Amino acid sequence: MNFPPFWARGRIGDFVAWRWSNQSQADAQARADQAAQQLKERCSRREHLPQHGEYYPNRPFREQLLQEFKDAAGAVTAAITRNSYGCQVLNTARVMFVDIDLPEPPQPGFFARMFGKPVPKNTESAELQAARIRIESWSRQHPDWGWRLYRTRAGLRLLATHDVVAPDSEISDTIFADLGADPLYRKLCQSQKCFRARLTPKPWRCGWHGRPARWPWLDAKQEKQFQKWEAQYQSHASQWATCQLLQKLGNPDPHPEIAAIITLHDNATRAESGLPLA
Repeated sequence: MNFPPFWARGRIGDFVAWRWSNQSQADAQARADQAAQQLKERCSRREHLPQHGEYYPNRPFREQLLQEFKDAAGAVTAAITRNSYGCQVLNTARVMFVDIDLPEPPQPGFFARMFGKPVPKNTESAELQAARIRIESWSRQHPDWGWRLYRTRAGLRLLATHDVVAPDSEISDTIFADLGADPLYRKLCQSQKCFRARLTPKPWRCGWHGRPARWPWLDAKQEKQFQKWEAQYQSHASQWATCQLLQKLGNPDPHPEIAAIITLHDNATRAESGLPLA
Protein backbone atom coordinates (compact mmCIF):
# COMPACT_ATOMS: atom_id res chain seq x y z
CA MET A 1 0.00 0.00 0.00
CA ASN A 2 1.19 3.47 -0.79
CA PHE A 3 -0.42 6.55 0.70
CA PRO A 4 2.20 9.33 0.57
CA PRO A 5 1.89 11.76 3.50
CA PHE A 6 2.98 14.81 1.48
CA TRP A 7 1.06 16.25 -1.46
CA ALA A 8 1.39 19.61 -3.20
CA ARG A 9 -0.23 21.51 -6.04
CA GLY A 10 1.92 23.10 -8.71
CA ARG A 11 0.47 25.86 -10.85
CA ILE A 12 1.94 27.78 -13.76
CA GLY A 13 -0.69 29.96 -15.40
CA ASP A 14 -3.62 27.73 -16.25
CA PHE A 15 -1.63 24.53 -15.82
CA VAL A 16 -2.13 22.65 -12.55
CA ALA A 17 -0.55 19.40 -11.38
CA TRP A 18 -0.59 17.49 -8.10
CA ARG A 19 2.42 15.45 -7.01
CA TRP A 20 3.42 13.51 -3.91
CA SER A 21 6.42 12.63 -1.77
CA ASN A 22 7.27 10.29 1.06
CA GLN A 23 10.15 12.59 2.07
CA SER A 24 8.87 16.12 2.71
CA GLN A 25 6.37 18.80 1.73
CA ALA A 26 9.14 20.73 -0.02
CA ASP A 27 9.96 17.69 -2.17
CA ALA A 28 6.29 17.27 -3.10
CA GLN A 29 6.07 20.96 -4.04
CA ALA A 30 9.18 20.76 -6.23
CA ARG A 31 7.74 17.74 -8.05
CA ALA A 32 4.37 19.47 -8.51
CA ASP A 33 5.96 22.65 -9.88
CA GLN A 34 8.03 20.61 -12.32
CA ALA A 35 4.94 18.66 -13.47
CA ALA A 36 2.99 21.88 -14.05
CA GLN A 37 5.87 23.25 -16.12
CA GLN A 38 5.96 20.04 -18.16
CA LEU A 39 2.23 20.33 -18.82
CA LYS A 40 2.73 23.85 -20.11
CA GLU A 41 5.56 22.73 -22.39
CA ARG A 42 3.54 19.80 -23.73
CA CYS A 43 0.66 22.14 -24.51
CA SER A 44 2.98 24.48 -26.37
CA ARG A 45 4.06 21.51 -28.50
CA ARG A 46 0.39 20.57 -28.97
CA GLU A 47 0.85 17.16 -27.39
CA HIS A 48 -1.99 15.17 -25.85
CA LEU A 49 -2.80 16.36 -22.32
CA PRO A 50 -4.50 14.16 -19.69
CA GLN A 51 -8.15 14.97 -19.11
CA HIS A 52 -9.57 15.74 -15.67
CA GLY A 53 -10.29 12.46 -13.92
CA GLU A 54 -8.20 10.38 -16.33
CA TYR A 55 -7.14 7.15 -14.66
CA TYR A 56 -3.49 6.55 -13.76
CA PRO A 57 -2.99 3.02 -12.39
CA ASN A 58 0.66 3.71 -11.59
CA ARG A 59 0.01 6.68 -9.29
CA PRO A 60 -0.84 6.46 -5.59
CA PHE A 61 -4.27 7.50 -4.37
CA ARG A 62 -4.53 11.14 -3.31
CA GLU A 63 -6.54 10.28 -0.20
CA GLN A 64 -6.34 11.48 3.38
CA LEU A 65 -5.07 8.78 5.70
CA LEU A 66 -7.49 8.52 8.63
CA GLN A 67 -6.25 5.42 10.46
CA GLU A 68 -3.54 2.78 10.14
CA PHE A 69 -3.37 -0.78 11.47
CA LYS A 70 0.00 -2.50 11.95
CA ASP A 71 1.16 -6.00 12.78
CA ALA A 72 3.60 -6.98 15.55
CA ALA A 73 6.54 -6.23 13.26
CA GLY A 74 5.29 -2.72 12.56
CA ALA A 75 4.18 -3.36 8.96
CA VAL A 76 0.95 -1.66 7.87
CA THR A 77 -1.71 -4.31 7.26
CA ALA A 78 -4.71 -2.04 6.72
CA ALA A 79 -5.60 1.62 6.44
CA ILE A 80 -8.76 3.71 6.32
CA THR A 81 -8.65 6.62 3.88
CA ARG A 82 -11.12 9.17 2.54
CA ASN A 83 -11.67 9.12 -1.22
CA SER A 84 -12.25 12.03 -3.59
CA TYR A 85 -16.03 12.19 -2.99
CA GLY A 86 -15.83 11.97 0.80
CA CYS A 87 -16.39 8.27 1.55
CA GLN A 88 -14.23 6.26 3.92
CA VAL A 89 -12.43 3.34 2.28
CA LEU A 90 -10.80 0.30 3.88
CA ASN A 91 -7.50 -0.67 2.25
CA THR A 92 -5.96 -4.03 3.12
CA ALA A 93 -2.54 -5.41 2.29
CA ARG A 94 -3.50 -9.10 2.44
CA VAL A 95 -7.21 -9.43 3.27
CA MET A 96 -8.96 -10.10 -0.01
CA PHE A 97 -12.06 -8.23 -1.15
CA VAL A 98 -13.66 -8.98 -4.53
CA ASP A 99 -15.90 -6.29 -6.02
CA ILE A 100 -18.49 -7.43 -8.59
CA ASP A 101 -20.47 -4.71 -10.38
CA LEU A 102 -23.91 -5.50 -11.79
CA PRO A 103 -26.57 -3.37 -13.49
CA GLU A 104 -28.15 -1.22 -10.79
CA PRO A 105 -31.90 -1.92 -10.39
CA PRO A 106 -34.10 0.94 -11.58
CA GLN A 107 -35.48 3.11 -8.81
CA PRO A 108 -39.25 3.74 -8.69
CA GLY A 109 -40.38 7.14 -9.92
CA PHE A 110 -42.01 9.83 -7.80
CA PHE A 111 -45.61 8.76 -8.37
CA ALA A 112 -44.76 5.09 -7.92
CA ARG A 113 -43.17 5.92 -4.60
CA MET A 114 -46.14 8.02 -3.53
CA PHE A 115 -49.04 5.88 -4.73
CA GLY A 116 -47.73 2.59 -6.08
CA LYS A 117 -46.96 -0.67 -4.40
CA PRO A 118 -43.72 -0.86 -2.44
CA VAL A 119 -40.83 -2.58 -4.20
CA PRO A 120 -39.85 -5.78 -2.33
CA LYS A 121 -36.52 -5.35 -0.59
CA ASN A 122 -35.15 -8.77 -1.44
CA THR A 123 -35.89 -8.95 -5.16
CA GLU A 124 -32.89 -10.12 -7.20
CA SER A 125 -32.23 -9.38 -10.85
CA ALA A 126 -31.31 -12.14 -13.28
CA GLU A 127 -27.73 -10.80 -13.32
CA LEU A 128 -27.51 -10.96 -9.54
CA GLN A 129 -28.90 -14.49 -9.43
CA ALA A 130 -26.40 -15.60 -12.09
CA ALA A 131 -23.51 -14.02 -10.17
CA ARG A 132 -24.54 -15.77 -6.95
CA ILE A 133 -24.84 -19.13 -8.74
CA ARG A 134 -21.33 -18.67 -10.16
CA ILE A 135 -19.93 -17.78 -6.72
CA GLU A 136 -21.67 -20.68 -4.98
CA SER A 137 -20.49 -23.10 -7.66
CA TRP A 138 -16.89 -21.88 -7.33
CA SER A 139 -17.11 -22.22 -3.55
CA ARG A 140 -18.28 -25.84 -3.79
CA GLN A 141 -15.33 -26.62 -6.05
CA HIS A 142 -12.88 -24.95 -3.62
CA PRO A 143 -14.12 -25.93 -0.13
CA ASP A 144 -10.87 -24.85 1.54
CA TRP A 145 -11.75 -21.22 0.77
CA GLY A 146 -14.02 -19.28 3.11
CA TRP A 147 -16.11 -16.26 2.05
CA ARG A 148 -18.54 -13.70 3.36
CA LEU A 149 -20.87 -12.58 0.58
CA TYR A 150 -22.42 -9.10 0.71
CA ARG A 151 -24.98 -7.27 -1.41
CA THR A 152 -24.02 -3.74 -2.40
CA ARG A 153 -26.18 -1.14 -4.08
CA ALA A 154 -24.56 -1.89 -7.45
CA GLY A 155 -23.53 -5.52 -7.12
CA LEU A 156 -21.80 -7.95 -4.79
CA ARG A 157 -18.79 -7.90 -2.48
CA LEU A 158 -16.82 -10.91 -1.33
CA LEU A 159 -14.46 -11.06 1.65
CA ALA A 160 -12.11 -14.05 1.80
CA THR A 161 -11.91 -15.27 5.40
CA HIS A 162 -9.84 -18.46 5.45
CA ASP A 163 -6.39 -17.02 4.65
CA VAL A 164 -4.53 -13.92 3.52
CA VAL A 165 -3.77 -13.26 -0.17
CA ALA A 166 -1.36 -10.92 -1.97
CA PRO A 167 -3.32 -8.52 -4.22
CA ASP A 168 -0.78 -8.71 -7.05
CA SER A 169 -0.41 -12.50 -6.94
CA GLU A 170 -1.33 -14.96 -9.68
CA ILE A 171 -3.94 -16.62 -7.47
CA SER A 172 -5.58 -13.26 -6.82
CA ASP A 173 -5.79 -12.55 -10.55
CA THR A 174 -7.24 -16.01 -11.21
CA ILE A 175 -9.95 -15.58 -8.58
CA PHE A 176 -10.84 -12.12 -9.89
CA ALA A 177 -11.34 -13.63 -13.34
CA ASP A 178 -13.25 -16.69 -12.09
CA LEU A 179 -15.69 -14.67 -10.00
CA GLY A 180 -16.20 -11.83 -12.46
CA ALA A 181 -14.56 -8.97 -10.55
CA ASP A 182 -14.88 -5.45 -11.92
CA PRO A 183 -11.98 -4.87 -14.39
CA LEU A 184 -11.05 -1.45 -13.01
CA TYR A 185 -11.05 -2.83 -9.47
CA ARG A 186 -8.74 -5.66 -10.58
CA LYS A 187 -6.30 -3.19 -12.11
CA LEU A 188 -6.34 -0.98 -9.02
CA CYS A 189 -5.62 -3.88 -6.68
CA GLN A 190 -2.72 -5.11 -8.76
CA SER A 191 -1.09 -1.73 -9.33
CA GLN A 192 -1.64 -0.32 -5.84
CA LYS A 193 -0.89 -3.63 -4.08
CA CYS A 194 -3.94 -3.48 -1.86
CA PHE A 195 -7.59 -4.52 -1.79
CA ARG A 196 -10.24 -1.86 -1.24
CA ALA A 197 -13.75 -1.79 0.21
CA ARG A 198 -15.87 1.34 0.61
CA LEU A 199 -17.09 1.63 4.20
CA THR A 200 -19.55 4.53 4.06
CA PRO A 201 -22.43 5.32 1.65
CA LYS A 202 -21.98 7.31 -1.51
CA PRO A 203 -23.25 10.82 -0.68
CA TRP A 204 -25.62 11.23 -3.64
CA ARG A 205 -27.24 7.88 -2.94
CA CYS A 206 -28.33 9.01 0.51
CA GLY A 207 -29.66 12.38 -0.63
CA TRP A 208 -26.61 14.58 -0.14
CA HIS A 209 -25.44 16.12 -3.42
CA GLY A 210 -22.91 18.66 -2.20
CA ARG A 211 -19.33 17.96 -3.29
CA PRO A 212 -16.53 18.20 -0.71
CA ALA A 213 -13.29 20.09 -1.16
CA ARG A 214 -10.72 17.44 -1.95
CA TRP A 215 -7.81 16.77 0.38
CA PRO A 216 -5.24 18.23 0.85
CA TRP A 217 -7.07 21.48 1.41
CA LEU A 218 -5.45 24.61 0.05
CA ASP A 219 -6.16 26.75 3.12
CA ALA A 220 -7.99 26.87 6.46
CA LYS A 221 -11.16 28.20 4.80
CA GLN A 222 -11.37 25.20 2.49
CA GLU A 223 -10.79 22.80 5.39
CA LYS A 224 -13.60 24.46 7.34
CA GLN A 225 -15.90 24.10 4.33
CA PHE A 226 -15.07 20.41 4.21
CA GLN A 227 -15.83 19.96 7.92
CA LYS A 228 -19.25 21.53 7.36
CA TRP A 229 -19.84 19.25 4.37
CA GLU A 230 -18.78 16.18 6.35
CA ALA A 231 -21.15 16.93 9.23
CA GLN A 232 -24.08 17.15 6.81
CA TYR A 233 -22.96 14.03 4.98
CA GLN A 234 -22.75 12.01 8.18
CA SER A 235 -26.26 13.14 9.11
CA HIS A 236 -27.64 11.93 5.76
CA ALA A 237 -25.60 8.71 5.80
CA SER A 238 -26.73 7.63 9.26
CA GLN A 239 -29.89 6.00 7.86
CA TRP A 240 -28.14 3.96 5.18
CA ALA A 241 -25.91 0.89 4.96
CA THR A 242 -23.08 0.35 2.50
CA CYS A 243 -23.59 -3.40 2.12
CA GLN A 244 -25.74 -6.24 3.46
CA LEU A 245 -24.40 -9.63 4.56
CA LEU A 246 -26.12 -12.31 2.46
CA GLN A 247 -24.38 -15.55 3.40
CA LYS A 248 -21.20 -17.31 4.48
CA LEU A 249 -19.64 -19.85 2.16
CA GLY A 250 -17.06 -22.62 2.45
CA ASN A 251 -14.43 -22.88 5.18
CA PRO A 252 -16.03 -21.54 8.40
CA ASP A 253 -12.78 -20.85 10.29
CA PRO A 254 -11.50 -17.27 9.82
CA HIS A 255 -7.78 -16.55 9.70
CA PRO A 256 -6.60 -14.69 12.86
CA GLU A 257 -5.49 -11.64 10.85
CA ILE A 258 -8.86 -11.45 9.12
CA ALA A 259 -11.18 -11.71 12.14
CA ALA A 260 -10.53 -8.11 13.21
CA ILE A 261 -11.06 -6.85 9.65
CA ILE A 262 -14.44 -8.61 9.51
CA THR A 263 -15.57 -6.83 12.67
CA LEU A 264 -14.27 -3.45 11.49
CA HIS A 265 -15.84 -3.82 8.04
CA ASP A 266 -19.25 -5.07 9.19
CA ASN A 267 -19.59 -2.42 11.90
CA ALA A 268 -18.59 0.45 9.60
CA THR A 269 -20.78 -0.68 6.69
CA ARG A 270 -23.76 -1.60 8.94
CA ALA A 271 -23.81 -4.92 7.12
CA GLU A 272 -26.36 -6.52 9.42
CA SER A 273 -28.50 -3.46 10.19
CA GLY A 274 -31.22 -4.04 7.60
CA LEU A 275 -30.93 -0.42 6.44
CA PRO A 276 -31.35 0.45 2.75
CA LEU A 277 -28.16 0.40 0.66
CA ALA A 278 -26.38 3.47 -0.67
